[in-house]
Amino acid sequence: MLSELMFESRGKVIGQRVLTVENGIPKFETSLAGTGIFTGSLEVTTTWTYWAIQRPDGTSYSQGQGVIMTKDGRDVATAIGRAEGKKVESGNMRYVGAIFHETHSENKLAFLNHLVGVNEYVVDALGNYEHKLWEWK
Repeated sequence: MLSELMFESRGKVIGQRVLTVENGIPKFETSLAGTGIFTGSLEVTTTWTYWAIQRPDGTSYSQGQGVIMTKDGRDVATAIGRAEGKKVESGNMRYVGAIFHETHSENKLAFLNHLVGVNEYVVDALGNYEHKLWEWK
């Protein structure tokens, strides 16, 4: 069962490079930076790096890792995730997947320890993204 929407963020692609090309299929590494809000009031910054394989049919598979930090920098959580992506009618790339969180925080981000989330990440042609997360209970 999924929770109500618990996190929303926006940001920008801050870097991209080609990792490999095998049999004509490119593998890209992408880094993102953004800001977000958990359950309406806890503001955080996020930094992510993921790699994605672009398949010949236009779909994509990705794996990544990220750091979530309170605005004051005192609480930190990490996350790893996997997702499947495809182009949607708007021309944006939409990824859906799962994210696994971990933290040693005993304060503001403690609720993220061992939290498994289902997410949606949409990025446009200019590198702007929106990310949403629901807890998978």
